[in-house]
Amino acid sequence: MLGPKVWSSVRQGLSRALSRTVGSWASGEGRKMDISGIYPPVTTPFTATAEVDYGKLEENLHKLGTFPFRGFVVQGSNGEFPFLTSSERLEVVSRVRQAMPKDKLLLAGSGCESTQATVEMTVSMAQVGADAVMVVTPCYYRGRMSSAALIHHYTKVADLSPIPVVLYSVPANTGLDLPVDAVVTLSQHPNIVGIKDSGGDVTRMGLIVHKTRRQDFQVLAGSAGFLLASYAVGAVGGVCALANVLGAQVCQLERLCLTGQWEDAQKLQHRLIEPNTAVTWRFGIPGLKKTMDWFGYYGGPCRAPLQELNPAQEEVLRLDFTSNGWL
Repeated sequence: MLGPKVWSSVRQGLSRALSRTVGSWASGEGRKMDISGIYPPVTTPFTATAEVDYGKLEENLHKLGTFPFRGFVVQGSNGEFPFLTSSERLEVVSRVRQAMPKDKLLLAGSGCESTQATVEMTVSMAQVGADAVMVVTPCYYRGRMSSAALIHHYTKVADLSPIPVVLYSVPANTGLDLPVDAVVTLSQHPNIVGIKDSGGDVTRMGLIVHKTRRQDFQVLAGSAGFLLASYAVGAVGGVCALANVLGAQVCQLERLCLTGQWEDAQKLQHRLIEPNTAVTWRFGIPGLKKTMDWFGYYGGPCRAPLQELNPAQEEVLRLDFTSNGWL
């Protein structure tokens, strides 16, 4: 059961959201929020003593704000959200809201392991300025996370969320793929607007697009490595770690795909595959942060237990960028 304070907060949030939603639906003929476009999943900068460095966060956002991104994802996997306290998660989102360009969307990760905690975090994310929430699959008891359990979880969150909900499937981190049948069912919810799919299975993404074609539901690719292929099967954008360092190039790939310049898009996609692999599954967030340091942003250290790269790993990482002409 949600406590009285949480229910009061939920009701207040829903009241504010309803007034906003009614206005947008009146002008948008009942359509859900449009989330199409490219989003960098913002990293969380830390000081040498592992405190959140809000000054460096704002500096990074000012630089990223010069690119034609649709918005920013905050407190996704690249934001090291499992290592932050609840108050830190909210403070980061609040600071990003203040620092980012006003015309861009802010998608905030609000996923927690329990449905109750996710509802509470979702309401709080709305209160500190998020335009929509991105909710990762609960996974600690993954053996019991059937389609029915996940449908119940996301339905409850979406019912009580004062802002739109984006499903988030990232099996590399959770060991759990949000089943297609669950996605199709959830796509019918009026407050669930789409999914960020980081699994890399383009066939699955195409099937989701196909099976939700009668719904106002959008698919975002979860990585720049398969962005072209995702657009080809009907995705509308991507949340791409690589956009934190090669923002102009990822946005260029988006433009080439949207304008049907597939040959040029293919050439660019090929040059992004190795760098993208390096800053995602190969070296992960430590690799992404090291690369940010090279490209004029503040990457800095990760929070333990994540460790910085050793010199040999740095050399491999640098080669992945230099061999493709980015460094």
